[in-house]
Amino acid sequence: MAERVYIFDTTLRDGEQSPGASMTQAEKIDLAKQLESLGVDIIEAGFPAASEGDFEAVKMIARQVKGVSVAGLARAVASDIDRAYEAIKDAANPRIHTFISTSDLHMKHKLRKSPEEVADMAVAAVAHAVSLTKNVEFSAEDASRSDWEFLAHITERTIAAGATTINIPDTVGYAQPFEFAELIRYLLAKVPNSGKAIFSVHCHNDLGLGAANTLAALHAGARQAEVTLCGIGERAGNAALEEVIMALHTRKSLYNLETAVKPEHIFRSCRRLSKIIGLQIPKYKAIVGGNAFAHEAGIHQDGMLKNRLTYEIMTPESIGRASEDSEIVLGKHSGRHALVTKIEALGYNLDDKQTTYVFEAVKALADKKKHVSGEDLEALVLEELYRGQEDTFELKRLSVMCGNMDLPPTAAVVLRVKGEETDRKLADFGIGPVDAAFNVINKITGRKPQLKLFNINAISGGADAQGEVTVILEEDGLRAVGASLDEDIIGACAKAYLKALNRLEFRKGHK
Repeated sequence: MAERVYIFDTTLRDGEQSPGASMTQAEKIDLAKQLESLGVDIIEAGFPAASEGDFEAVKMIARQVKGVSVAGLARAVASDIDRAYEAIKDAANPRIHTFISTSDLHMKHKLRKSPEEVADMAVAAVAHAVSLTKNVEFSAEDASRSDWEFLAHITERTIAAGATTINIPDTVGYAQPFEFAELIRYLLAKVPNSGKAIFSVHCHNDLGLGAANTLAALHAGARQAEVTLCGIGERAGNAALEEVIMALHTRKSLYNLETAVKPEHIFRSCRRLSKIIGLQIPKYKAIVGGNAFAHEAGIHQDGMLKNRLTYEIMTPESIGRASEDSEIVLGKHSGRHALVTKIEALGYNLDDKQTTYVFEAVKALADKKKHVSGEDLEALVLEELYRGQEDTFELKRLSVMCGNMDLPPTAAVVLRVKGEETDRKLADFGIGPVDAAFNVINKITGRKPQLKLFNINAISGGADAQGEVTVILEEDGLRAVGASLDEDIIGACAKAYLKALNRLEFRKGHK
């Protein structure tokens, strides 16, 4: 009989620390619900003591997502732990996740404390957390570079204090799979009370070994994997949920381990994350990248035609990725029922008002292009889900001229500013039409953000494809993503830029 592995998703905490991946409260709640549908066991919703915004987001997730355990991160200090519990206390199964560094390097230079002082702090933190909830996880930060005997010592003491989960992180992605597996085996054998806790691993991807180290640890006896969608996270990221899950699923006879994750929800979950943070999934990304199931070499194509197993160890359908043959294409004559069916197949649940808006948007788009693809529809759904949440600035009119040798590119913009009765209007020049539009928006709003990313992508094939534009702006130390789509690419650029400005405005008010 297969043993159970628990999946601890930290996309909303560690993942959100990835540059450009910050999310609004509404986006976090939406993604948390998607993770619940995916079947993860624990959602680490954030670091409540980090900011008021993080606290409120964790609190809302704990109240609204009831099918999974919700965890809040806390340093090994009472104030952090109290703040975490206050945020998660309404969850169905609240977990406090407290941590402290255990490597000699960190203890000497970061904490400036002796090993025994650190062990005492860890025990006190766990004991305090246990007084609030019995679901307590302790993490030994930088465990892979820690002295093994000291790691065993602090693990034994924190389990005795009441920790029910012990996390052994490869915090800086330093470990190699064979040595990390040996560390897990050592702790399971060396710690006398190891049987009273679940051992977990949290592996970073600095050397490209996040998933490999996680799988090696699970094979060695760890029974919780801490992962993120698409592997997003600090620096080079974390072990990717989709890679770990599909390795366990594809090599089931080797690992003999099972999870509650529904593989057929993987693709839509990763796509949802991509749409929310406005960052494209790389084409060569394992499992969910655009080329993951593409075959161009003649020998491979020949083998695929004879038997798909020759070059596919899993199918697109196994991760919820529809084949082209089964793609439902919507047109202007499609009915509301067909639309709702397709929306649900994409993993979204809209209320009647939202469905009506998307239905009308589909009709309008179908008047301009013959067919509305699944990618088109998903983009329209997300436009509706996040429409008007933070809008300080609203685009009312946009007119651009590309220019020629006699007249430089020009943009005329009409903006509505929240709280003002009269629209603001201005026209100006730029190097190109997009630059002109951005210049005018900056002058109207009085802002001068740095444009850190500007990306244009056709979301479906054909010359009539909608253009999806993503921008990342930075101002006063804050970053924000803006994404928009339109059959008019310049219009999409202006809308994406304004969405990023609106998010910057929102975050300045919630620092």
